[in-house]
Amino acid sequence: MQYSIGVEYALHCLVYLIDIPSDETIGIKELSAFQGISETYLSKIFGKLTKAGIVRSVPGVKGGYRLAKPPAEISFWDVVEAVEGQAPIFQCKNIKDNSYLCREDEEFAACTKATPCVINLTMRDAEETMRNQLRTKSLSWLNEELDRVLTPKSRQDTRNYFAQGNSG
Repeated sequence: MQYSIGVEYALHCLVYLIDIPSDETIGIKELSAFQGISETYLSKIFGKLTKAGIVRSVPGVKGGYRLAKPPAEISFWDVVEAVEGQAPIFQCKNIKDNSYLCREDEEFAACTKATPCVINLTMRDAEETMRNQLRTKSLSWLNEELDRVLTPKSRQDTRNYFAQGNSG
């Protein structure tokens, strides 16, 4: 299982939106330049985040993006689901129903087809555990962790970078 790098870019960019004043925005141009990725790629990610209600797009010359709700209300899972979609990771194809005995033995086939697939149940349970863990981590938590692990200078330099982008 692997999430696209878009999830990582989304989380990194969203944390930058936490510190901006509520009447300001950060543009895709500034975010993409800071991350070193294309504006087009980041615009697609932010389109998904907007559709999911995580960010709000503000049009105009001084337009850009801001969080659509408080950072404590945006979980890692919300971001994963917005970027990756809602389809389960494990896609059960019921291959147990194609086994030799299911084709040859009608009595066994009826029993097997009526029984839930243990593999599918296990994989879905594991996915739910992961989802629940990601639901416990919010953008507020991420911001606090970054304050803990990064130097105050690097945090301030990041804030200054985006403040300059908004002022001119």
